[in-house]
Amino acid sequence: MFKVSPLFVSLFFLVFSAILSASGSQVLDAQDAARPSNAGASGRWIVNADFFGTPLFYQMTLKEEAGKLVGDFGGDKLEGTVTGNAIHFVAKDEQGGTEECTATVKDGTMSGTIVFTDPGDPARPDTHAFTATIAPQRRAGVPQRHEFTPTTFYRQFSAANRPVLTVSPGDTVHTTTVDAGGTDEKGVTRVLGGNPETGPFYVETAMPGDTLVVQLTRVRLNRDWAMSDDAIVPRGLDTDLAVKMKDGGKSVRWHLDTAHGVATLEKPSEHLAHYSVPLRPMLGCVATAPPPAAAAPGTGDSGGFGGNLDFNEVVEGATIYLPVRTPGALLYVGDGHAAQGDGELNGNALETSMDVEFTVDVIPGKRVPGPRVESATHIMAVGLDGSIDDAFRDATANMAAWLEEKYALAPTEAAEVLGTSAEYKVSEVADRNAGVVLKINKERLRTLPGKSAI
Repeated sequence: MFKVSPLFVSLFFLVFSAILSASGSQVLDAQDAARPSNAGASGRWIVNADFFGTPLFYQMTLKEEAGKLVGDFGGDKLEGTVTGNAIHFVAKDEQGGTEECTATVKDGTMSGTIVFTDPGDPARPDTHAFTATIAPQRRAGVPQRHEFTPTTFYRQFSAANRPVLTVSPGDTVHTTTVDAGGTDEKGVTRVLGGNPETGPFYVETAMPGDTLVVQLTRVRLNRDWAMSDDAIVPRGLDTDLAVKMKDGGKSVRWHLDTAHGVATLEKPSEHLAHYSVPLRPMLGCVATAPPPAAAAPGTGDSGGFGGNLDFNEVVEGATIYLPVRTPGALLYVGDGHAAQGDGELNGNALETSMDVEFTVDVIPGKRVPGPRVESATHIMAVGLDGSIDDAFRDATANMAAWLEEKYALAPTEAAEVLGTSAEYKVSEVADRNAGVVLKINKERLRTLPGKSAI
């Protein structure tokens, strides 16, 4: 069996057939309009390799000088030569695998063959035909504001779902979401439950290897009720508490009083007759489409692509950074909560529909290892994994990488900052993956020399 490196697999892409079906012409026309003519090899390219009839997409950057070629192929450094319009290069990954390319270039397009060699089976290289085009450029002009009324809601974070709207970096989208049960702001059930999502939104110029930036400029309640549960999820139970909770599991309805900024139980028990919680609207789900090498995850799941984060600081004013793993990123939003304690301990927080506005941007050639969130006061690295211990490690590694990249810190310097400034939150315990977030107050980092945007 042919094996590929993890980075190579992460860029496996099946979505073109879906994009071309109904909205594809819109997407391709926008890309063609932004794509410059380029007869040389230098530039940022999007490669489409024919992998046994399945298109495989990844990003390549080439720089040509005096017949020599250097650059990056899907994260692997490459070296090669240019003779006329013919190019040849070899890229190597950290595990010892190689990608060898022979191609011709003409008028901003490239075609040829690429040979993948896996370090675990070097005697069996695989050769595939490919084409490549110069990556589209950011559209000039004033950013647009889009009013989008959703009519379809998806229940998988899939690259195969047809984009509902194409937007450019800098554009703003105003839309709505249904609640986790599929009910809209008027109380009408629009779709089967399970965190149905609004989107996906195709973001022009966003390509595998980039970072998508999502700034939440509006996260507001658009109805006066929400639903929760009266039980605790299994991760929060020991044996004794599980026995005491045997009668739990019923749905509970809350009244959302936006005038006073509080939520109260509609039918409280005697002891909770005067209990209320402050409203703090948030989005449980913000995601880009994950690579489709594996089955598309349901919208109750999470991972490096984001997804069902259920992190209660994904609120109005927050900025979310997500890796791009498919052309156009394919952004999903949904799962509004009127309020949620750390971890979403009931399994359902105060689930409600939401009025949402966000602005998108793209950081080209830079991909974050996992979801990151920024507020006015903190930077926050999200870790998501099968256990809280593993999520803790993921969050720590994510933040260490952030400090090294943004502030040019050596690993030992990052350790000194983490050891003195880290704040940890358990963000999610209700679903398959647990979530842990490492926060650092920006004031602690004020004296450090900034290097990059993220």
